[in-house]
Amino acid sequence: MGKLRLTKISCVILMFFIAAAISAPAQTFTTLFNFDGSDGSDPAYTILLQGSDGNLYGTTYLDGANNAGTVFKITTEGTLTNLYNFCSQPNCADGWGPLEGLTEAPGGNFYGTTVGGGSSTACSSGCGTIFKITPNGTLTTLHTFSGTDGASPTALTRASDGYFYGDTAGGGTGVSCSVGCGTVFKISSGGALTTLHNFDFTDGYNPGAGLVQASDGNFYGTTIYGGNSVVCANYGCGTIFRITPVGVLTTLYDFCPGTNCADGSFPYGPLVQASNGNLYGTTYTGGSYEIGGTVFKMTTSGTLTTLHSFCSEFDCPDGKSPFTGLIQATDGNLYGTTSYGGYGSGTMFLVTIGGVLATLHNFCSELGCIDGSGPGGLAQATNGTLYGSTGAGGNSGGCTNGCGTVFSFSTGLNPFVETNPGSGKIGEIVTILGNNLTGTTRVTFNRTAATFTVVSSSAIKATVPIGASTGIVEVTTPGGTLKSNTKFRVIF
Repeated sequence: MGKLRLTKISCVILMFFIAAAISAPAQTFTTLFNFDGSDGSDPAYTILLQGSDGNLYGTTYLDGANNAGTVFKITTEGTLTNLYNFCSQPNCADGWGPLEGLTEAPGGNFYGTTVGGGSSTACSSGCGTIFKITPNGTLTTLHTFSGTDGASPTALTRASDGYFYGDTAGGGTGVSCSVGCGTVFKISSGGALTTLHNFDFTDGYNPGAGLVQASDGNFYGTTIYGGNSVVCANYGCGTIFRITPVGVLTTLYDFCPGTNCADGSFPYGPLVQASNGNLYGTTYTGGSYEIGGTVFKMTTSGTLTTLHSFCSEFDCPDGKSPFTGLIQATDGNLYGTTSYGGYGSGTMFLVTIGGVLATLHNFCSELGCIDGSGPGGLAQATNGTLYGSTGAGGNSGGCTNGCGTVFSFSTGLNPFVETNPGSGKIGEIVTILGNNLTGTTRVTFNRTAATFTVVSSSAIKATVPIGASTGIVEVTTPGGTLKSNTKFRVIF
């Protein structure tokens, strides 16, 4: 395990003005952990997940004991535990390269993917796997991809029907791409996989970011390449699509529909549905300044609006090339990162729903990049703080340019509770995540009281009550009433 080092950078940033001046609270950036290679490296692709035990869980793409990536647990104070080293089985039958993060099922186990390895020999380095891992680190391989059913799977999304949905960056039966154009699939918790769609370039190529289930019950995602644009040479500029739970796919948007890419190109990151019902995302390149990428809004019917084009000034002080998607925090604003720009190693930014952007942190702002470089996606924990990781930098000498970090960023946002899953039927038991939940006296689903059991200070088990409707979940604790960050959707 790498040596733990806490570094705090207190930075008060002058925020933007929206009609009238808005005072920004003090913001604190904290490096929680520095990887050194032996415990993994390059965690930038993972999006940290808060487990029901209150800890954060994630993956590193590289290194670890077998140089094949790891699964780790880290407390919000920065104590890291390595749970699993991939390629622990002969010929990497358990997979290598867990590129994406994890998702937790109601039973407390985590599910994830690896881009390579597995027992199939159809791909030169293996076609990838889907796995289950317990909080203590016991891993079970649920599915090994074989090429025809996909290759190099991305992040999983647990849907309201209890299945996990995802996509593969390659493979499938589409003949328009040399290694397959990718697939969309669903898989049960027991490992039964169903291919829902095979991409064939004109409807997209390389869906590399996972899916989001929107409030209409359908899934929305992006493909990095493909589509009907002729601007991006032979690769296509990428698409946004909708797919139903039974596999009916509709291409909603083709990037670069005209003679340029002012709307952006190559959407590497996933989409997020905001509280207003619209979808938000980023593109890696394109935009009004050609190379910097964009932040965009899209309706579920496919109308796209570009909110911000990066590299608006010389040397891109507002950032360049957002590689990951966005999150909507409890203040209603969207938060994300760029891979480059700022001081050259990426930025963290806030963008309002209306498209006004403020840079919150420039990575590599400390000597030797000990605050990290090349940040990945963000997550907001129930204590209100944002957490993320960087693919390089840090103060470890285990890698040439640093092995990466885990960091937190506090803006003074209030604590909240979060339900897992985010939807359910009357009578179903859901987990409510939070902080300081011991002594809870009341739980309501959109003002309808529920029966519940306090499992720990960070988790409650509650039954969706008769008479409940879609709305905010509230938990009354000795310290006050906590509200859920999103509406819980009651399924009838």
